[in-house]
Amino acid sequence: MKSKYTPTIGLEIHAELNTKSKMFCGCKNDPDEKRPNFNICPVCTAQPGTLPVANEEAVKKVIKAGLALHCTITSESKFDRKNYFYPDIPKGYQVSQYDMPICSNGYLDIQVEDEGEVKSQKSKVKNPTQNLKFKKIGITRIHLEEDTGSSIHPEGADYSLVNYNRAGTALMELVTEPDVTSGKEAREFAEELQLIFKYLGASDADMEKGLMRVEVNISVSKTKKFGTKVEIKNLNSFKVVEKAIDFEITRQTELLEAGEKVVQETRGWNDKKEITFSQREKESAHDYRYFPDPDLPPMHFTKEYIANIKAEIPELPENKRERFKKEYGLEESQIEIFVTQKDLSEYFEKVISELDEWIDQKNKSEFKKITKLASNYLISDVQGLLSGKEFDESEFKITPENFAEFIKMIHKNEISSKVAKMVLAEMYNTGVDPSNIVEDNNWGQMKDDGQLEKIITEVISKNPKAVADYTAGNKNSLQFLAGQVMAITRGTANPQQVQEILKKVMK
Repeated sequence: MKSKYTPTIGLEIHAELNTKSKMFCGCKNDPDEKRPNFNICPVCTAQPGTLPVANEEAVKKVIKAGLALHCTITSESKFDRKNYFYPDIPKGYQVSQYDMPICSNGYLDIQVEDEGEVKSQKSKVKNPTQNLKFKKIGITRIHLEEDTGSSIHPEGADYSLVNYNRAGTALMELVTEPDVTSGKEAREFAEELQLIFKYLGASDADMEKGLMRVEVNISVSKTKKFGTKVEIKNLNSFKVVEKAIDFEITRQTELLEAGEKVVQETRGWNDKKEITFSQREKESAHDYRYFPDPDLPPMHFTKEYIANIKAEIPELPENKRERFKKEYGLEESQIEIFVTQKDLSEYFEKVISELDEWIDQKNKSEFKKITKLASNYLISDVQGLLSGKEFDESEFKITPENFAEFIKMIHKNEISSKVAKMVLAEMYNTGVDPSNIVEDNNWGQMKDDGQLEKIITEVISKNPKAVADYTAGNKNSLQFLAGQVMAITRGTANPQQVQEILKKVMK
């Protein structure tokens, strides 16, 4: 039964930009640095007399993200000081942006079914045969600020430690309109946003490393008037984003149904209990006493400057979905794997490019066969060999040229599917050319029909019961006998030819 309470949800998403240096100093930006307080300097630790200088590359990355998300890019922007005290903020304030953000009034479409249910990750490609529509999630602003350091609380200790390696790192904050209405929609939005950031090269957006963090503002109400807003902080995975929102919708609804009030506060997420918990009362904007940073001059962006950045934007995920559907005729689930694994999709296209010389693209059915063959081996067999690791071409021993040759050999029936798996495994481990592997191991497709018939005759004579079962109508016996032949030939016989000869001999 549909609840009489309507949830209203807005998201605040922080992403660390992958610039070489920090936002206002020359210190290295390295999220993998394990030595505490190693990448620090007088500027990012707020020593007296130091002055910040804005990182232009960080500014460009924020503009690029704004353009990709249909935002208006301001011609005038500035930095502000957001004042609050916490041990991991060395200045006693955070350099951020208040009333003049770089980007504003954008949106991101997420794909939903007619009844509002978000589509699964495997079905994002536009398909007119499905009852799909796009929901526009408005983006209020994207602004640039500096990240804080990190506090460490040793278990059982009565003190805390502070690591300033992260302090001063360039941080992009995106704030949505309150257009999200469920945990699934929030998860879909965040996952698609992560993809866009990665495609732009703006942020690695790895949630496990804290390079992308999601905060949620949520209220429920029976009327058009918004309810009391609660913020949930430190959500470190897409699954947790969805679970925390769904829990909070239920919690607030039950409070109101019991005649109690929802308190405006900041809450955290307990992963073990899968509940939110109260942390502190929520501050208001006036509590931060924003004012323009006197050490950083205002920024001016010309139309030409913005146009040059726009020209650098690569193909984005939604465009790639449409192109892969149209150009390669792949299934939606396959397309989604390629879209979410950008390196794998680029490798796939290099393989197809290598195959171009002998694929007749005018023969659409033939082209579709070869692209599907390459796609299937990359998505199933190669992923199996990777054992859960993400594809990285720089560490992958098989060149696109060799993989294309491998696909060509399968397509031309030069090797059987069983041999293909053995060849691919050898290529994966050694990087050797597939034709050399086949030749060295004598794995080529068996071409001597006389020899094959002799082997089949021997198999039939040694398995009289299977032969009798087949003649009695048991079709599984044919598969058994074919398997025996394939084992003797070490997979070098053509499976279809084996079955044809078996049927012929057992007539």
